[in-house]
Amino acid sequence: MPTTSAGILLYRPDSAGAAPPVEVWIAHMGGPFWSRKDEAAWSIPKGEHGPDEDPLTVARREFEEEIGVPAPDLDYTLLGRYKQPSRKLITVYCAEYRADLAFVASNTFELEWPPRSGRRQEFPEIDRAEWLPVDVAATKLVRGQRPILDDLLARLVEPSSDRSSR
Repeated sequence: MPTTSAGILLYRPDSAGAAPPVEVWIAHMGGPFWSRKDEAAWSIPKGEHGPDEDPLTVARREFEEEIGVPAPDLDYTLLGRYKQPSRKLITVYCAEYRADLAFVASNTFELEWPPRSGRRQEFPEIDRAEWLPVDVAATKLVRGQRPILDDLLARLVEPSSDRSSR
């Protein structure tokens, strides 16, 4: 059985009038492996869940753990399920959010760093998050999550479309 994960993709109209005219809220992964990377080093706020957990409940919990503030109280809709190169399956919910949002702080993880040093350090899972135009986000997201943006744009153009599995 593949590892399952659930996340939230918030979007809003792009205030700068970019084309396509939408921004998304994504997060830069923390820790030493990602610290000097920008392209393909971002993710939607998400986290793993078990088979008996509700994916939307998990997505909301993980948003708060990774961003430091509760997920906005919105009507989230299922955008789709996305198989990642690692075989992980991510269930993604989306919602429009026009208010501003600020990254506060992420939960942390412990890692031996530098490798084979015997020294354990704590690192944030996420070190920053921000609104980015969707075309910029397309280069910053890890490759396996890029189809999420395509489906979001398709949904915004054609709201009744169903993209239940990739």
